[in-house]
Amino acid sequence: MAQCVQSVQEFIQDSFVPLVAALCSEEAERLTRKNNLGFSELVKPFCRLTSEVHMRDPNNQLHVIKNLKIAVNNIITHSPQPGGIRKLLNDVVSVSQPAEGLVANVITAGDYDLNISDRSVKASVPWYNNWKDTLMELNTSTFYSATTPWFESYRESFLQSMPASDHEFLNHYVACMLVVSSGEPEPVEQFLKLSQEQHRIQHSSEYAYPKWFIPNTLKYYVLLHDVSAGEEQRADSVYEEMKQRYGTQGCYLLKINSRGSNRGADEQIPDPWSQYLQKNSIQTQESYDDGPYSVISNKNADHLISDGLDNDIQVDGLSNNFKAHPLQLDHLSDTSTSFDATEYIKTTTSPHESKKTSSGTPHGTCLTLTDHDRIRQFIQEFTFRGLLPHIEKTIRQLNDQLISRKGLSRSLFSATKKWFSGSKVPEKSINELKNTSGLLYPPEAPELQIRKMADLCFLVQHYELAYSCYHTAKKDFLNDQAMLYAAGALEMAAVSAFLQPGAPRPYPAHYMDTAIQTYRDICKNMMLAERCVLLSAEILKSQSKYSDAAALLIRLTSEQLTWMGMDSDLRSALLLEQAAHCFINMKSPMVRKFAFHMILAGHRYSKAGQKKHALRCYCQAMQVYKGKGWSLAEDHINFTIGRQSFTLRQLDNAVSAFRHILINDSKQPAAQQGTFLREYLYVYKNVTQLSPDGPLPQLPLPYINNSATRVFFGHDRRPAEGEKQAATHISLDQEYDCESSHQWKELEEQVVAVVNKGIIPSNFQPTQYCLNSYSDNSKFPLAVVEEPVTVEVAFRNPLKVPLLLTDLSLLWKFQPKDFNAKHNGETKELACGNDMIGAEVIAEFLINSEETKMARLKLFPHQTGELHILGVVYNLGTIQGTMMLDGIDPSIGLQAGKFVYNGMSVRGRQDLEIQGPRLNNTKEEKTSIKYGPDRRLDPIITEEMPLLEVFFINFPTGLLCGEIRKAYVEFVNVSKCPLTALKVVSKHPEFFTFGGNTAVLTPLSPSASENCSAYKTVVTDSTSVCTALMSSASSVNFGVGTGSQPEVIHVPLPDSVLLPGASVQLPMWLHGPDEEGVHEINFLFYYESIKKHSKMCHRVLRHTAVICTSRSLNVRATVCRSNALEDEGKGDNMLVFVDVENINTSEAGVKEFHIVQVSSNSKHWKLQKAVNLSEDKDYKLASRERGKLCFKAVRCKNSGENYTFADIVFGNEQIISSASPCADFFFRSLSSELKRTHTQSNMFQGAVKQSFDEAVRLIQKCSKVDLNIVVLWKAYVVEDNKQLILEGQHHILLHTVGKEAYSFPQKQGFKKILGNSDWEDLEQESPEMVFLKFFRPESSSLPTRPTPDQLSNLIKTSLHYPESFNHSFHQKSLCLVPVTLLLSNCSEADVDVIIDLRHKTTSPEALEIHGSFTWLGQTQYKLQLKNQEVCSLQLKACFVRTGVYNLGTHRVFAKLADQVTLFETSQQNSMPALIIINNI
Repeated sequence: MAQCVQSVQEFIQDSFVPLVAALCSEEAERLTRKNNLGFSELVKPFCRLTSEVHMRDPNNQLHVIKNLKIAVNNIITHSPQPGGIRKLLNDVVSVSQPAEGLVANVITAGDYDLNISDRSVKASVPWYNNWKDTLMELNTSTFYSATTPWFESYRESFLQSMPASDHEFLNHYVACMLVVSSGEPEPVEQFLKLSQEQHRIQHSSEYAYPKWFIPNTLKYYVLLHDVSAGEEQRADSVYEEMKQRYGTQGCYLLKINSRGSNRGADEQIPDPWSQYLQKNSIQTQESYDDGPYSVISNKNADHLISDGLDNDIQVDGLSNNFKAHPLQLDHLSDTSTSFDATEYIKTTTSPHESKKTSSGTPHGTCLTLTDHDRIRQFIQEFTFRGLLPHIEKTIRQLNDQLISRKGLSRSLFSATKKWFSGSKVPEKSINELKNTSGLLYPPEAPELQIRKMADLCFLVQHYELAYSCYHTAKKDFLNDQAMLYAAGALEMAAVSAFLQPGAPRPYPAHYMDTAIQTYRDICKNMMLAERCVLLSAEILKSQSKYSDAAALLIRLTSEQLTWMGMDSDLRSALLLEQAAHCFINMKSPMVRKFAFHMILAGHRYSKAGQKKHALRCYCQAMQVYKGKGWSLAEDHINFTIGRQSFTLRQLDNAVSAFRHILINDSKQPAAQQGTFLREYLYVYKNVTQLSPDGPLPQLPLPYINNSATRVFFGHDRRPAEGEKQAATHISLDQEYDCESSHQWKELEEQVVAVVNKGIIPSNFQPTQYCLNSYSDNSKFPLAVVEEPVTVEVAFRNPLKVPLLLTDLSLLWKFQPKDFNAKHNGETKELACGNDMIGAEVIAEFLINSEETKMARLKLFPHQTGELHILGVVYNLGTIQGTMMLDGIDPSIGLQAGKFVYNGMSVRGRQDLEIQGPRLNNTKEEKTSIKYGPDRRLDPIITEEMPLLEVFFINFPTGLLCGEIRKAYVEFVNVSKCPLTALKVVSKHPEFFTFGGNTAVLTPLSPSASENCSAYKTVVTDSTSVCTALMSSASSVNFGVGTGSQPEVIHVPLPDSVLLPGASVQLPMWLHGPDEEGVHEINFLFYYESIKKHSKMCHRVLRHTAVICTSRSLNVRATVCRSNALEDEGKGDNMLVFVDVENINTSEAGVKEFHIVQVSSNSKHWKLQKAVNLSEDKDYKLASRERGKLCFKAVRCKNSGENYTFADIVFGNEQIISSASPCADFFFRSLSSELKRTHTQSNMFQGAVKQSFDEAVRLIQKCSKVDLNIVVLWKAYVVEDNKQLILEGQHHILLHTVGKEAYSFPQKQGFKKILGNSDWEDLEQESPEMVFLKFFRPESSSLPTRPTPDQLSNLIKTSLHYPESFNHSFHQKSLCLVPVTLLLSNCSEADVDVIIDLRHKTTSPEALEIHGSFTWLGQTQYKLQLKNQEVCSLQLKACFVRTGVYNLGTHRVFAKLADQVTLFETSQQNSMPALIIINNI
């Protein structure tokens, strides 16, 4: 139970005190009324004795009475109605609330540092982690109070309102004060009248109330004298007469009103009456000098009327003339449950009036401190000289009667009882005996005399004698089956045993249990049962038996248990709350049981109409349940708290409670969630109506995922129109790709560097049109005036019921600034439309149950400045049908567009607060948790900028590999500013071209040529078929000059400016990538404004083209030295072999490919003619066919930076390969290839720096060749029964003599040839191995040896001899054949050559095939060949028999003239020099 102000001993002593009746004359009552007090009220603060009192027990032993208190009440002869008692108790509880602002008392909850091994705690294992926290939170909570003054007030009032019954005498009057004024004409006669009135009330049968202890009641005569108005001499004479008549022990002269009521008003006199008169005041834990007074008035205090004459006073609308209790039995047959009117305690006004009266009306205004002392002295004199001697005498008389019966037999005793009682009720059956009215004793019955003596001893604190008498009476009552009497004796015996000083015997709790069961089950008297429970629980609590106390309290809280026709909700609520306090006060606190019973108490408080107490109980329980994962329990508690708070008009608390229900992940069904939501909206609406002009409240629904908020700057992308395809740019519909974003950033940095002459400005800020959680939001983003800012907010509805948001818009703050003038304007916070910022409003936004939905809200800035987007503002409602809220009738019916709902709608806001990325750079940031800024919602509105839109016309989605297609690009300036410096940058510049720099190099529209070709063509005559047609061009004309960035391409706008509203169409040639598959090609269009701005220097537009390429031709080429040295004076000719294979699949619809032209372009070489051309001069390749072409290449005569183009035409039309677009794509592919090989060689040589010897470099240079081949083709495609002609070109870059080159990357080429599956198998079979190489940083001192391939190209050798030679071996046995050996120096330096003819073939296979021969004459020659020199040697070969011989057995050694090292040239790559020797 909760802590109490009084100890249990003080509580019990104050609950049972001697009762004294007061009967006043009208004049005496008038004197006391001068002080706004009745006589009983006047003496009430002084009814506790301040000193010890002594009396002797029947054994003449001195007995000390400490802290004795008496109760003086007016006589009331009418019993109150149960409704009055019910209202009294309700009012007492309702006005007693926890004092606000007081520091909460710390509860005793055992040891907070709980040990997990304690077996008493193991039942609560899940609560270990936060057990201490929960207890400490309960202690320090504003809702929790260790004391419960409302319970103490209820208990006091309940015990005071107990009806006096015949089975016990504790509530019977012991004495009666007769009060008469000294100012009356005949005071003595007035005393006689009052005495007769008291005798009539006590002994007349017409009065059932009040009840008196003994027939001979003590009468005490009090003469009241008004000092300020009365004659003191007359008063003294009357008092002398009274002493002679009644004795000095039986009368008293009380002088009051020492000062007049009209003077001394400014003098402050203490008012000790207010605390007693204000029965419903809040009890505080203050200690009083007079001793432990309870603030709520004590037992038997008079509340109803001040004297017996004021019977017409109305109390709370109920007449004083109360009717009898409805359960009251006939007085003659059963008075045990009758209701004693004197015990009905009620103030004369309602609680509010009483509070007002007590605080507004002064009491004791005519009394001085001397009068206070006189009243205190009067009570002491009455008690010492009158009351206690009377009680002592009565105890002795009763004791003598009991002693006189000792030793008599049981039969005699029974006969005596029978004689005393007269005729007794006949014997009853067991069932009848167990009824409350089963047995009644007459007042003179010996058993009742024992009980009477026990009660008197108990009232004067003689607990040992009282226990003995109670114990004796209990046996007699049980023998007679008088269960009501027996239960009363058991109850008081238990209390007496507990109160005995020194505790000679333990508290007999089983006595109380038996009494409670008897009262409740047999006697059906819940009022007495409740008194037992209240007393026993307090005793058990004082002995720390909290578990037993809790069980006892809970036993009396059943829904069915009622008494006096009164509902049990208030009683059950109070007892459940006390049981909960018992659980928390245990040595091992049971926190969950505490919370559970507080919930039960709150429910019963609510049923009893005690809303504040119900709310308090639920709030205390909530502290235990929250955060434990018991969501349904939390929902129930929060819902109830919300309702109770709303009923009490605590709207903020109600909103908070309902908010908790909605924001937690609720497991409630949809219907329940709908109820929660409607109640929340209803409460919220009431809150907002109280302050309609206040700030918008924060709404809990729907959830907003702040980090998922995206911001987009600019207009929405325009959709495609017919043939026109708009640039993809960027939009909110696209998903963020980190890799793609990085590529766009690199492209922008590349073009910015080109524009700024290779340097990226320090203030460069990459353009970000869409900001999200992955983008870099550390800088303030830039937006352009008059262009919308779109904010995408991610809403999530956690409920199972749909939410409807209406009038949804952004909440923002704007600070206008003129960035050029550096002038700051005023800062204004606005929620809707303004001249500076226009806001889009979404009329309706429906979010279905448990749905995540994005809302895109726009702002239209009309002025430069700083914009801060704060949040969203909207009306929150539901689209539930016309459902009635529980107890609430929604009076607002809202109709919005297509949704009709009869629910509530409240306007509120939610802030967008985005947390930036966690910082993790410095040591301090790594060791702490710090977050960087996220400024995506704080854009800077800059000056007006041009805005470009790009449209692609006839842009293909599919191409053959190498196919050339012409399309058009339309550039439109949709802003009010002219744009300039238009450029496009791409990672794949070989994919497209806008043509050359001059109009001569760029062909006209396709219809200008014969076959609608995309190329520039010229009709040729038939004579020039086999020979090459020459032309030349510079790479600078095609934007691929030295030092330039081939990826950044200038767009040739007319006058380099695009005016506002203007548009221009430019041709664009496309070249299909050489690899098949799907290709994503990024274009970044860069442009600037003519005016330079401080914030934004340029703008970009993105486009991603998706091209699907399919297989076309596979082209491979090889170049090798020609052996035909006799045809030329010099050896500057080579053979070029081109293999072309049709690898196209029939799915593409390609019928056949025609090779229409082969062109070469090089600074040093050119194709001269085709070798072995077929007669029809037409190269057709059907599916999977392969063709081989052979060309002769010669060295160019001109030199310089210009490339020489040589076209060998196989048709009737020459494609000018030095013009656009053929040359464009050649130069683009050339630069891309060079860039790729350059990076690869850098990667290869980055680790080991190889220093090449000059000789090695010269030798390697001999094998290098700079010859590039372009194969141009046409493909005939059948599509929709129409034949289309497609054109294309493939590039092969030949770098090394004898090394095969491809028109596509080699690995991918194998994939194409083998097929993807075969290539994957090949890859799986050869696992990747990584070799770790360790090398020194310094370069190697030894020169790298040339490879055999490089050596074979240093000196070119050729043998000239007859293919067959006839000789007659019969005539001459030796055959001599002349052979000429030609040597050609292929290098650019002088070379020393040694020819050794002594080499023999040792291989047995070679001997077997070719036989053996011998060189005659000189076998070794030493020569020096000048640069590019050709030399011939005449040799003789000697054969001895016929056969086929290989003359290529000579060895050639060569070295540069100024070098020492000699290298052998290898002829492994040359054809065998076979000769046939015939015999004739």
